[in-house]
Formats: sequence, C-alpha cells, structure tokens
Amino acid sequence: MTERRVSEEQMTERQAPGREPVGGWATERRVAEKEAGGHPRHALAPLLTAPVRLSVMAALVAAEKAEFAFVRDLVEISDSVLSKQLAALEEAGWLEVRKVRAGRRVRTWVSLTGEGREAYARHLAALRAITGGG
Repeated sequence: MTERRVSEEQMTERQAPGREPVGGWATERRVAEKEAGGHPRHALAPLLTAPVRLSVMAALVAAEKAEFAFVRDLVEISDSVLSKQLAALEEAGWLEVRKVRAGRRVRTWVSLTGEGREAYARHLAALRAITGGG
C-alpha cells in the first residue's frame, strides 16, 4: 500500500464545516497528553468509576462532614449499599467514618480526607480533559 501525503491546504479544503483543521488544537492536545504521560483516562481513579462512589464523593466534597442518613438519602441508596461503598472509600484512605453517641443513638458521620479531596479533584480534571470541558 502506498502512502499518500496530503498538504495542509488540501486538508483545510476537505474539513467539515465548523471543525478544526487537522494539525490544530486536537494535535496540540495529543502532543501535550503524550508529554504528560498519555491519554487523560490514565488519571481516572478506578475506585470512582462506580457511579455510587462518585456520587458519594460529590456529596461529601461540598461539606466538612455529613451524617450517614443524609448521604444515603441524597444519593438515593440503601443503608447496606452505602455502608459497602463507604468501606471501600475508607479503605482507600479517602474518607473517614466516625461514630458519635447522641443520647441513646449512635450517629455515623463521614468526611473526606485531604487525600480523598485530591483524588476526587484529579478524577474530575481527567473527566474534563477527556470530554474537552476544560
């Protein structure tokens, strides 16, 4: 098979209306990605690819701490599902679970650690890079 070379003028003429010419920002982005270590998907946190865990992190990032029941209701999941997801995030060191006695009841409070906030921010940045959102 012979290689056919196309000039930049020919590519500009052939491009679809409203699209960047080949060699424009898309090429610059690919070069930057290679220099930075590859495609931004490599910066995604595998633990946050689960929608429930991502939702829990999103609920907690805006608060210093939140009560278990509040997070459960906000994310619309059962107690057992939330417990399992919190355990996975706590094992990763991304959140802290504290049980506090309030009268006769024990309340469970959850909060993100500094490492958890950083992991969430990196994950969002990778998603934005993948989708071209910033």
